[in-house]
Amino acid sequence: MGDIVNTKKKNRPINLDLSTLHFPMTAIASILHRITGVILFAAVAILLWLLNLSLSSPDGFFEASLLLDSFPVKFILWGILTALFYHLVLGIRHLCMDYGWFEELESGLKSAKVSFVIVAILSLFSGAIVW
Repeated sequence: MGDIVNTKKKNRPINLDLSTLHFPMTAIASILHRITGVILFAAVAILLWLLNLSLSSPDGFFEASLLLDSFPVKFILWGILTALFYHLVLGIRHLCMDYGWFEELESGLKSAKVSFVIVAILSLFSGAIVW
């Protein structure tokens, strides 16, 4: 009996090479949904800081408007809006899955692809608004 246990341990991989793993698109969509949630949580602090700065005084408002005109801040705002749209669209997709829609492999894959296209369009739209 001790030989069987030792044989099973020898067949297990020592290292798991993550570069050989290929996640399905539905898993990537779900993981990115969680990541955008974390990004939005951090973005609240940035946006509240900008709001506080703009409401602090007329000079603070001027400083906030100068910050919002700079490329790095516009890029960050575009990223926040893209994360918001991604989280919104994929959140609706997850809610639909909670109702029993798009649970099959084929329809789940199609809904993930459609969600990515919708997010890309909304991201371009938000980029046009920011710039």
